[in-house]
Amino acid sequence: MTEEIDFILDSTKEAMNNAISHLEKELRSIRAGKASPSMLSNVQVDYYGSQTPLGQVANVNTPDARTIAIQPWEKNMLHEIEKAIMVANLGFNPMNNGENIIINVPPLTEERRKDLAKQAKSEAEHAKVGIRNARKDGNNETKKLDVSDDLKKNTEADIQVLTDKYIKQIDDIFAVKESEIMKV
Repeated sequence: MTEEIDFILDSTKEAMNNAISHLEKELRSIRAGKASPSMLSNVQVDYYGSQTPLGQVANVNTPDARTIAIQPWEKNMLHEIEKAIMVANLGFNPMNNGENIIINVPPLTEERRKDLAKQAKSEAEHAKVGIRNARKDGNNETKKLDVSDDLKKNTEADIQVLTDKYIKQIDDIFAVKESEIMKV
């Protein structure tokens, strides 16, 4: 019977880890003042008819804290990359100089910082929902087991301990990101 309980706890933990990983990925795409190639991680370029991540058709780097430089592997991709950045609606104005694309990352206004902090908080709340759903699924699986009520209660308590641990981890990740965003 403990194998089934271990399986439930492991799958619950895995689902919670996935929620944390997703949160971290989403927060990386929220810019916090200085330029970073990860700001363009969600940009999809039309590469000969198929949507391809920007990083697979160009070299993306940051020569300084306020600039992102994009050098495509093929010169004829310049226009497609520029269009993809505009379509991604990130608030950037790409400049094509015929060789590569330069994006000047403007300093964040106080209002924009607050908006980004709200966006980060929303992502954190989505992650918490994911954690709570994993808890619910784990508890439902536990209730289906053919074991003593005490064992079920103990397993549900273990799942709650996991839930609390992961919710705290989300709060900590959000606090770091929020301070990063709000720092001038």
